[in-house]
Amino acid sequence: MDFAYDARTEELRERLLAFMDEHVLPAEEVAGEQRASLDSPWQTPPVVEELKATARQLGLWNLFFVDEHSFVDEHSFVDEHSFVDEHSASGEKHGAGLTNLQYAPLAEITGRSPQLAPTALNCAAPDTGNMELLAQFGSAEQRERWLEPLLAGEIRSAFAMTEPEVASSDATNIATRIRRDGEGGYVISGRKWYISGAMNPDCKVFIVMGKTDPDGEDVRRQQSMVLVPRDTPGVEVRRAMSVYGYEDHYHGGHAEVLFHDVRVPAANLIGEEGGGFAIAQARLGPGRIHHCMRLIGMAERAIELMCRRAVERSAFGKPLARQGVVHEWIADARVQVEQLRLLVLKTAWLMDTVGNRGAHTEIQAIKIATPRAVVRIIDDAVQLHGAGGVSQDFPLAELWAAARTLRLADGPDEVHQRSLARRELKRYL
Repeated sequence: MDFAYDARTEELRERLLAFMDEHVLPAEEVAGEQRASLDSPWQTPPVVEELKATARQLGLWNLFFVDEHSFVDEHSFVDEHSFVDEHSASGEKHGAGLTNLQYAPLAEITGRSPQLAPTALNCAAPDTGNMELLAQFGSAEQRERWLEPLLAGEIRSAFAMTEPEVASSDATNIATRIRRDGEGGYVISGRKWYISGAMNPDCKVFIVMGKTDPDGEDVRRQQSMVLVPRDTPGVEVRRAMSVYGYEDHYHGGHAEVLFHDVRVPAANLIGEEGGGFAIAQARLGPGRIHHCMRLIGMAERAIELMCRRAVERSAFGKPLARQGVVHEWIADARVQVEQLRLLVLKTAWLMDTVGNRGAHTEIQAIKIATPRAVVRIIDDAVQLHGAGGVSQDFPLAELWAAARTLRLADGPDEVHQRSLARRELKRYL
């Protein structure tokens, strides 16, 4: 692979870096102040909508929506850069048409402000994964009703998979039931939690994974996915779930959601019955690389804050920047970030050239290595800041909580280690 970014990536990087410095980073404090005055902490601060409008004007919108996820039917076409709906009055482009390798360094930049930047660019989880899922597996009707407004940033969505009663690290454990009813529809019953985005009032639809055939011989063909509009009778968003004490307002929170015999039409099934497990795996692959690139951006911001703090503060008669342990922290952080970035870029390149299945080993490797290393880098930055590092006056504590959570999200470390080790051992057995 070529280590240099191509011309289009470089141009978008320059544009995005300027947008971050001129608009996003200054808006962090403003967003916090505005949120404190809103009727509900889950409402979107006005400055976020301003950022979204600016991002669209600058052509920094839906950067994640790569060509392979664009859809083609009688109502749309795909050119080399984006998909355009022929029936849209404005003919507006919805996607940037970037490859994974082109998008990866852009996702890294947004990681410098993970609370605001991904949302401003309409590149925030879980919406990105849901949009990719609908583009790949949704029917024409489902794409028109849900994908179009998601791409336009008009609504938000949630992915309801994790459950409190079972070990969700093994998705075959899912207990939520999706039963056929006598009227040709489905009835959903179950309890989910840590459903990201569900507290946001703009979240209009859940993609729910449950079992349609719990006694099926193939445990990976027991699950299906259905679309459940938020206002469907029987949907109860019970409470917000905190993450290390943070409620993650910017991503719409993480909720416990109950489905009390919720009825939806058969047309709300995504793909086919029994296809839920495979769809979930297809959805999670790109999401893992997005998370890892944003983590590298978080590490870069931690290094920047660490260096600034080191030259501004003194202890025991000399600046922190002249303390040996601080040298070790900064040097180790730089080495780890450079290593991780190369591995993630290699993974993105493989995803583009041989597909997600061909990049399976590398996807698992980055998911294991990146959160672990970034947690350590941010932790060192917290240590260097002393009491300020755990306070609300710096972003480090919240960055640490987000990075630590990603050792669980999209599969815990141990699941990826198990799969990766079995793949390695297979050659010797």
